Order: sequence, then C-alpha cells, then structure tokens
Amino acid sequence: MKILIVEDEEPIAKMIQMNLMAANYDTQIYNDGLETAEALKEDNQYDLALLDVMLPGMDGFELLKVMKSYDIPVIFLTARDDLLSKVQGLKGGAEDYIVKPFEVLELLVRIEKVLERFNRMDNVVKVLNMEINFKEHTVRQDGKEVALKPMEFNLLAVLVKNKNIAISREKLLKMVWGVDFLGETRTVDVHIGQLRKKLGLSSNIKTVSKLGYRLED
Repeated sequence: MKILIVEDEEPIAKMIQMNLMAANYDTQIYNDGLETAEALKEDNQYDLALLDVMLPGMDGFELLKVMKSYDIPVIFLTARDDLLSKVQGLKGGAEDYIVKPFEVLELLVRIEKVLERFNRMDNVVKVLNMEINFKEHTVRQDGKEVALKPMEFNLLAVLVKNKNIAISREKLLKMVWGVDFLGETRTVDVHIGQLRKKLGLSSNIKTVSKLGYRLED
C-alpha cells in the first residue's frame, strides 16, 4: 500500500517515512502543497495521505479538496491543535486529525483503521514462513495451518502489522485485550511464550529489555 506524506519539515517527514517503511508501506514525500497538487495530476494512485495543515504553496485544507477529488483518504498530522482547525479538517472530509507531537504506534494504528474502512487493507499477509489471513483468522506455516487461540492470533496480528517496531507490554495489553482489561503485563509474556512455541518464533519475536517485544522479519 502506498502512502503520501505532505510535510514541510524534513526531519519529521523522514521520521514518518522510516516508520511507515518499517511497517511495510510504500511512501512518497512532498514538502509543498501546490507541488503536491500538480504531482497528483500525473500520479494519484495512493491509498492514504498524511497532510500537514501549514504548508507552503497551498495549505492542507485546500489540498484536502484535491485529495477528495482523487478519492484519497486523508489524515491530518499537524501542530495546529485549536478546535476550529480540527472542526474544519474533519468537516472538510478528513478521516482523522492527529496533533503533533504524536506516538508512531498510535499513528500506525489510526492508519490501519482508515485503510480498513476503505477496504484497502490486505486480508492476507506473508511474513517469514507464515501466511496470515486476517479475515479468516487463520495462520498457515509452510502451507500447514497452525491452530491459535483467539488472543494468540490477535497478538500475532499486532506484532505482524507493526513488525520491526518495539511495542511495550502495556501497549500490547491495550491493543489486544482492550483498554479496560484488568490483567497484568504477565499475560502478554505468557501469550508471547505460546506464540514462540507454536510457531517456532523464538529467534524472531525478540524481547526488548525493560520494554516489551518486537517481531523481526
């Protein structure tokens, strides 16, 4: 899937690009709103766009109208945190509005939710020697299906969708078991142990000291 990043601060744009590429997204960066609008006349095959509001050439609100004409869903990613800007962005047709500074993991989750709403997520993903079908909730390893419990599958799905990114135990609890889950982080450790055992992923699901886990591909 291809994501357009329109951000005039190069360090921020590069940081976003690096994390999206680690999560297996294809990316393109522009730092000028008008230049972006012109480029879209030639190539507008994007699954999602991340827009800053304050851009040279053409601001994000005007660029949003251009994106809508090409049916490209938009998430605003901006330092503009006033209510009027949020309302203008969302009423204008943006799918989400995220205020800087932001956590990369939260951005990835919100991107995934928008892509799911627009049916642009791949239902089947191949990682290592596994084929994971998110729609059917099945995992095949070297062509053979491996039986996983629901929470084991959900945990694997989170690790796969955020591969090569370290995720804390606390975040895994919220993402897999929900914000209201009253259990301890030991729950995550137990399920990680089961995934390693059932799928032979001891060398791929890395323990990140004093933080959590990372699936390495």
